[in-house]
Amino acid sequence: MKSSGISKKIVAGKYRGKLLKLPSKATTRSSKSIVLESFFNTLQFEIIDATFVEVFSGSGSIGLEALSRGAKRIFFMEQDRDALKVLKENISQTDPSACTVLAGDSFTNINAVIKTLQKEKSDAYFYIDPPFSIREGMEDIYEKMIDLIASLPQDCVKLIIIEHMSGLEIPDQIAAFTKRKSKKFGNTSLTYLTIE
Repeated sequence: MKSSGISKKIVAGKYRGKLLKLPSKATTRSSKSIVLESFFNTLQFEIIDATFVEVFSGSGSIGLEALSRGAKRIFFMEQDRDALKVLKENISQTDPSACTVLAGDSFTNINAVIKTLQKEKSDAYFYIDPPFSIREGMEDIYEKMIDLIASLPQDCVKLIIIEHMSGLEIPDQIAAFTKRKSKKFGNTSLTYLTIE
């Protein structure tokens, strides 16, 4: 019987098979398995010992998958109270000491992440999966996301990955970052931005 979509498993790595809870579909949208698989196939060796930032975390399934596959540190950013509760429960099944959770508005909290990265002279993979703009109150989410990307200091960025509605065309250039490739999975696409 098909699962009702309230949990998903970590696919690979040291926490493989751990069941992650998912928040209500009304508040967050879980990344599709095919998207997750493609992303980690692309970056499987690069993320070992890397720092990973999941900007709109929801259940944390992307960041925790990265942790399971060898990333050394994960920053999670989430505003929704119910999603935060689920996120913290999911983290407790893995390695909480490697995880930093920033509760509240991602567009504000990104500054704290940048400060930490700069202080530590570290760079990170930024996985940005905002709520789709068709959600009520989210009409300007993509404009704000573009501004957020443009504000990221180059020395803090290893790679930017955006999970977005396939109908949205990400600009070829956002400040110092150039679109490397885009891959479509039905209604969802992954776009990769890098520093040329």
